[in-house]
Amino acid sequence: MIAVVGATAAGKSDLAVELALRLGGEAVNADSMQLYRGMDIGTAKLTPAEMRGVLHHLLDVWPVTETASVAEYQRLSAEAIADVRARGHVPVLVGGSGLYVRAALDRLEFPGTDPAVRARLEDELEREGPDVLHARLRDRDPAAAEAILPSNGRRIVRALEVIEISGRPFTATLPEHVYRYDAVVQIGLSVPRERLDERIALRVQRMWDAGLVDEVRALEKQGLRDGLTAGRALGYAQVLRYLAGEWTEERAKEETIRTTRRFARRQESWFRRDPRVHWLPYDAPDLLERALALVG
Repeated sequence: MIAVVGATAAGKSDLAVELALRLGGEAVNADSMQLYRGMDIGTAKLTPAEMRGVLHHLLDVWPVTETASVAEYQRLSAEAIADVRARGHVPVLVGGSGLYVRAALDRLEFPGTDPAVRARLEDELEREGPDVLHARLRDRDPAAAEAILPSNGRRIVRALEVIEISGRPFTATLPEHVYRYDAVVQIGLSVPRERLDERIALRVQRMWDAGLVDEVRALEKQGLRDGLTAGRALGYAQVLRYLAGEWTEERAKEETIRTTRRFARRQESWFRRDPRVHWLPYDAPDLLERALALVG
């Protein structure tokens, strides 16, 4: 079992394809937004040509109106990984959604829910906005607040719900780093911050040039604006504000770059806390060979 992790725009997808080609593997998506159908440009999904014949699992699973569930993803990823292994191939998990990666790889059980607590917090989110709840989360669990974007109201509500139900910080409900599989190699791609910032700005510009605004306009007709998860995705949320007349298109682009850079720092922080990740420089001329050596 191989996993390729790290920040957005680090080059994870390309390395995963290279590893799969060399090892007879198949890719399993661990990017929470690539699970959504039609969210292609803004999530940097590989095109069929870029996949180079490698089978990719768990792309285009949910409609944009579906609320994401990491517990549901855990079930889906376990099925996909079992299927790949049963056919004698190597699963290559790839993505930057930290909790999704852990859900796929680790022995992770998710705390229950309390409908009354959830409803109260969701009502407060509707009335007060995510910033107020994120400030509360920062007081009660700074590590969780660092990992969750202030705009991600759904995840903030979930963290506060777990804290209230369990009486412990949300991060305390995450167990020790214990794999559910016998042999796992996690490879992290390390990019210097200044270079990563440049790559993110370039990627966002390419998304705009490729037609991100038109993609969001089409998805809006499918209910994107009402989607509690998809409608808040990086790039999509900003373009929706442009389409609503709240921002100029240039501001939407700049806000996408700024927010994506902040998110990338959270990704780095999350994966750096996992001592099992083997870090490699993203631009190493022998990157594939070094990754293969780690796999053995």
